[in-house]
Amino acid sequence: MKFFNTAGPVNQPEHYKVDPLHRWDLEEMLMLIEQRKYFILHAPRQTGKTSSLLALQDYLNQEGKYLAIYTNFEVGQSSRNDQKSAIRAIVTELLSNVKALLKADFDFFSALEFYNQIEAENGLNSILSYICELVQKPVVLMIDEIDALVGDTLISVLRQLRTGYSKRPSAFPSSIILCGVRDIKDYRIQTSGKDIITGGSAFNIKAKSLRLGNFSKEDVINLYTQHTLETGQKFEEACFDLVMKYSDGQPWLVNAIAHEVTYEIRENRDRSVTITPAKLETAKERLILSRQTHLDQLADKLEEERVRNVVLPIVLGKEPEYLKDDEDYCIDLGLIKRDKEGLKISNQIYQEIIPRELTRLGQDKFLAIFDPDWINPDGSINVKTLLTMFKDFWNENSAIWSSQIQGYQEAAPQLVTQAFLQRVANGNGFVNREYGLGKKRTDLMLKWQYDKEGQLIFQKIVIELKVINQKLNYEKVRQEALTQTAIYAKTCGTKEANILIFDRDKSQNWSADEPNELIEHEGVLIEIWKLCNGAW
Repeated sequence: MKFFNTAGPVNQPEHYKVDPLHRWDLEEMLMLIEQRKYFILHAPRQTGKTSSLLALQDYLNQEGKYLAIYTNFEVGQSSRNDQKSAIRAIVTELLSNVKALLKADFDFFSALEFYNQIEAENGLNSILSYICELVQKPVVLMIDEIDALVGDTLISVLRQLRTGYSKRPSAFPSSIILCGVRDIKDYRIQTSGKDIITGGSAFNIKAKSLRLGNFSKEDVINLYTQHTLETGQKFEEACFDLVMKYSDGQPWLVNAIAHEVTYEIRENRDRSVTITPAKLETAKERLILSRQTHLDQLADKLEEERVRNVVLPIVLGKEPEYLKDDEDYCIDLGLIKRDKEGLKISNQIYQEIIPRELTRLGQDKFLAIFDPDWINPDGSINVKTLLTMFKDFWNENSAIWSSQIQGYQEAAPQLVTQAFLQRVANGNGFVNREYGLGKKRTDLMLKWQYDKEGQLIFQKIVIELKVINQKLNYEKVRQEALTQTAIYAKTCGTKEANILIFDRDKSQNWSADEPNELIEHEGVLIEIWKLCNGAW
């Protein structure tokens, strides 16, 4: 039986998969190898780098012109700056992989004995020469997780590879592929002596840098159709666009959503059940709440200063004031992307996870603070009651709650509002978020579902957030918000539209019970809520 893979490289017999060699320009790759180039393959974690390298190894070895060797240098990570220990672990792993490829034609213990007799500081260079002189064809070496190494060890490895470059192809690998999350030119490596050395200077023989991209819609259709052919379970046509909307084709997310909806949701294990967009939406929400390793690692990155420098302006919707290197770092991590609209969070799932993670403690406390008095007798949400309770809460507690969002206090209005709405949804609804650089606003839509006389009803509530201060003219912000909210409400197909305006520095002298404005704008009835406390 096959299944969707969410851990480690894809395995042909067991996993549904997109052909790894299809995901990059194989012709270009082979040309670089033919030209004896050393080059880089980089992409965010869990996008298929290892699977692609293993597939290339098999392809080249079956072709027979080269000996292609895949090896993973992560084994040297635990040794940190202890070069001797790290290089020994790396060499042992490399020799083990060569033995697996050549079998009886390679004496592992003789090679290890040779290594033991040479200087450890140059051991990797020497053992690669040993291997290349032993075999009768050019060697293509694929080094995975090169960026798992740090400090002196990483510099030593890069320099040993650079030193051997002139000996290729007879006494050193003809071509080397370095694979990791980042392009090596962007490495800033701190030595034990506290010097900073760039990866580009330590490895200045790189010919090219290739980036492994996300799945296309056609790849998603191909992957999911494999499940249909295997089990008979169908996906409605609209599911494919929805998966792309949620994931932007990020390979782990594409597989994880499919695994969640077809295996983890028990009732869908009945293969006569057709997978619908509504079922995918439920699976997406469950996936986010499950806090799987991939998503946990993403959340941990939010604490890094370089990530915060980029993510905070995106959450705020304001123009960036950070180093270009920080932006590139976040792109390499897969957190953000550039498109024709500018810089934004990479996909809708990450866009939801970020505010949830930053306010996770607050979400839990909301349950203890509020009773769900905003639920009408028919099961729908009373928006007036809901937002009145939130307004009162914000006016009284904004400073306390803002202090809990370490490093992201400036985005407290946006984050705390989203945390509150997330607890309102609490398994019975969803919160859609729209925010990004330069938008100067956050668009939220609470999608609530309830049963009315045996029919499932979806209630959509649009909430736009604006923050003003001494530098922002209230009337101008108000007018912009009305136009933007009307457009967003029409896009969402709802008549329930609200604007929350937070006075950051009490520039308007609003009182805690500042009356709302109810305005019809471009055919949409919009209520404006004014939140007064600026002590965050």
